[in-house]
Amino acid sequence: MTAHLLIGPVLRRVVGDKATIWVETTSPAEVRVEVTGGGAGSTPTFSVYGHHYAIVVVEGLPRGAAGEYRMWLDDRQVWPQPDSPYPPSVIVTRPADDAAHPVSMIFGSCREATPHATGRKLPPDALDAYARRLMTAPRDPDLRPDLIVLLGDQVYADKTSAKVRRFLRRRRAAGHHGPADEVVSYDEYTKLYLESWRDPEVRWLLATVPSVMIFDDHEIIDDWNTSAPWRADMSAQPWWADRISSGLASYWIYQHLGNLGPDQLAADPLLAKLTATEDGTDLLHAFGLSVDSPSSAENTDRPYQWSFALDVGRTRLVMLDNRCNRVLTPGAREMLPAPEWAWFVDQAHGDYDHLVVGSSLPWLMPPAIHHIESWNEKAADASATGLAEKVRRAFDLEHWAAFRRSFQALTELFRRLGEGGEGAPSHRVGAGGAYAAPATISVLSGDVHHSYVAEADLGPGVRTPVHQLTCSPIHNQVPAPLRPLMRLSWSRAAARGMRGLARSAGVKKPPLTWRRLAGPYFGNAVGTLRHRGTEAEVLIEGTTKEGELFPVAQVPLR
Repeated sequence: MTAHLLIGPVLRRVVGDKATIWVETTSPAEVRVEVTGGGAGSTPTFSVYGHHYAIVVVEGLPRGAAGEYRMWLDDRQVWPQPDSPYPPSVIVTRPADDAAHPVSMIFGSCREATPHATGRKLPPDALDAYARRLMTAPRDPDLRPDLIVLLGDQVYADKTSAKVRRFLRRRRAAGHHGPADEVVSYDEYTKLYLESWRDPEVRWLLATVPSVMIFDDHEIIDDWNTSAPWRADMSAQPWWADRISSGLASYWIYQHLGNLGPDQLAADPLLAKLTATEDGTDLLHAFGLSVDSPSSAENTDRPYQWSFALDVGRTRLVMLDNRCNRVLTPGAREMLPAPEWAWFVDQAHGDYDHLVVGSSLPWLMPPAIHHIESWNEKAADASATGLAEKVRRAFDLEHWAAFRRSFQALTELFRRLGEGGEGAPSHRVGAGGAYAAPATISVLSGDVHHSYVAEADLGPGVRTPVHQLTCSPIHNQVPAPLRPLMRLSWSRAAARGMRGLARSAGVKKPPLTWRRLAGPYFGNAVGTLRHRGTEAEVLIEGTTKEGELFPVAQVPLR
């Protein structure tokens, strides 16, 4: 049977003289990649649930170069496609003297499929717009980022398009259980990725610029792991075991596998097992069930770690799992369990200039919403089945402020990092052997369907600028009636009122203050974070009705 490309190629990581490229094919094949100017790799596909995948490690790339690449399935060239109107895809490596060169990354979250697929009229897709601009000069370093950072809701399992709903109706009529308009099985999940990643402009962009990804709730379901009562309610649903196992298994295949660098892929035990067997369905199904084991304050076993870290030049990116491994014990809620938090603190050490934390959920919310969430956590702890729990779910009160132990720990970590000095959990060593504070600390987030830049004030001893950079949605929208309320949540008057509510529940004052520097912007958008030496800048760009990008905010981070 002749193999064809179904999804991909997706360029995922470029590390030194190596790159990784992910694909899905229609049938088993040997996948081979060759790069003009040097570099090649090949691997056979592996099979799960009747689907066929490969992640190719391309080796021998020249440093500081840009090379077009071609892909073959067996003896057929399948990329670039012969009738493609787009420029050839290229792999760009950073030079050997990596530290001396600027770093840029684009970021955002919440991307529904294209308008013709969803049946909803949405503003133009910001990733489409970014791709079209990059097509004008794919090698131009002023246009081309080093990395795409996608911060959650890459697909919507619980909010499907008209096309997917038609497919689900046929499935349900044939006896496959589950909600009428939500995906449950692995095969149903694959339709979401097929619909989203075969968008022509986005397909080209993902084939051309490296990308990393982390999930948020909609990869599984709205409010995923918001509380222990929520988990109990979902576990009672007859289709839930299939939903969570399929959701996490498909996430591992489509998103997480590409987050791993070449050396990590070579050491990954699950990938080794899948590539060594003819059909890895049972292995992947068991994996999907096992990694949903809930964390708790009493359970100190290390869960499967979805969080990951990587360096690009003098920038360190640490992407945090804000969903799967939460500790939901009332009175001891935490965003990350203890072993994963310890790993995160270790990643905050090291030799770098800029620390970037990828968190699907914002650390710093509009102040009024922050205080409401802190009040709600306290009230929900007092009564797991009362009004506060219902409010928590109804209004998505589940950000860092609703996990106050973690909010305070993250704030304290940033404070100590920003102070520098020998007593700090710091990293690079400055002149004379003294510990130096990072040049900047930035938290990249999405989820909230509006974009803003906020600056944290952690006290006079903190030398490092610390910012919350939120960019959402890439392709979605906030209902117009909610926008005035979200603007109001940034006001001092609203913050004072909600702080009084939190105080009445015994919630202590936050250990920092913060102010908005730009936003809120409610349109579709993509953010760009640039580092040059010790300087940093963020650019938020929205989309016009014609699908072009325009600057919404440009803020130096100092």
